[in-house]
Amino acid sequence: MTDADAQVRRVILLGSTGSIGVQTLDCVRNLSSRFKVVGLAAGSNAELLAEQARAFGVEHVALSDETHAAALDAPHVYRGPDACVQLVEALDADVLVGAIVGAAGLPATLRAIEKGMTIALANKETLVAAGELVVPLAQEHGVDLLPIDSEHSAIFQCVQSHRGAEINGQLKRIVLTASGGPFRTWAKDDIHNATVDQALNHPTWNMGRKITIDSATMMNKALEIIEAHWLFGVGREQIDVIVHPQSIAHSFVEFTDHSVLAQLGTPDMRTPIQYALTWPHRASGAGEPLDWSQLSQLDFEPPDHERFPALRLAYRVIESGGTSGAVLNAANEAAVAAFLDGELKFGQIVELVEQALDAIPPKHIADLADVWEADRKARELVESLLRS
Repeated sequence: MTDADAQVRRVILLGSTGSIGVQTLDCVRNLSSRFKVVGLAAGSNAELLAEQARAFGVEHVALSDETHAAALDAPHVYRGPDACVQLVEALDADVLVGAIVGAAGLPATLRAIEKGMTIALANKETLVAAGELVVPLAQEHGVDLLPIDSEHSAIFQCVQSHRGAEINGQLKRIVLTASGGPFRTWAKDDIHNATVDQALNHPTWNMGRKITIDSATMMNKALEIIEAHWLFGVGREQIDVIVHPQSIAHSFVEFTDHSVLAQLGTPDMRTPIQYALTWPHRASGAGEPLDWSQLSQLDFEPPDHERFPALRLAYRVIESGGTSGAVLNAANEAAVAAFLDGELKFGQIVELVEQALDAIPPKHIADLADVWEADRKARELVESLLRS
């Protein structure tokens, strides 16, 4: 690696107080001579945001929840619903890490693309809700969209030697691995009535509450199917899912000659995070290495679409296009929040999402307003269904 390759890269981190954000800062700390965090953004955890800003010498911070912003003492504080956009507008950076849960980080991500920043994307909802906007804009500005999800990072690593137009002629299919979540072996009726604590008890990954619930319904895998469609330009017929409870093989790529490549590693998000930060290079890892002496077996099984119906909704969204992804994403966010608040049964989460897709026809996405309109309609529908 040359000195130019190793020059300090300026990083804006959206969602710094969440699980991915905290682990991103672990990676920056691991390679402190190569990265400088210039901006941090969070939703409401002002105390941790202030602590992170002091620890990393960050002068620009953003907090969406204005009521807690008084706790921040950084030289430049941006407040309110558009705080992330203000942060991106104010700074020149090389990389934006999008780790905000849900679609909230979408406007700031679009603005970062317009400013030419590389996007390291942990927030799959950005592409699910607005892939029709994000991908063409990135192509227009020559911006790389680098996946942080462990599955998409695995695919990205496997196809590195086949980038560009060449991949469409040589790639046969993508196979996303899924842990199966806490209910992999449960009966359908038991899954339907699962408690919040049971749904949050993930067997292999340590994640935030929303994404952990998504993993339990396998809606997380549905979102990843749609994200893979946008990231790698493949159709629904080229994307499969296989359940792999050990979470060691993070995904597979099968080529037209029937060769299959996989990326293996411990279930540690710091590995894909760091790869997105250092790409196209590699560096000494912040995550835990794989202990081959403890690797006795790897199990694989097809997913059960009857017990986990969220998966088929992903293929429906790819086929429908337009605002259907925004509807699915928003309805799921609203349903998961309702489940966590004790307002509905676990099995009703995906049922509500499907009802939203049935009730709200997809429209072409011309601009961000179309995404927000679909988002609003989906949330309002879920609220009305909950009331009834």
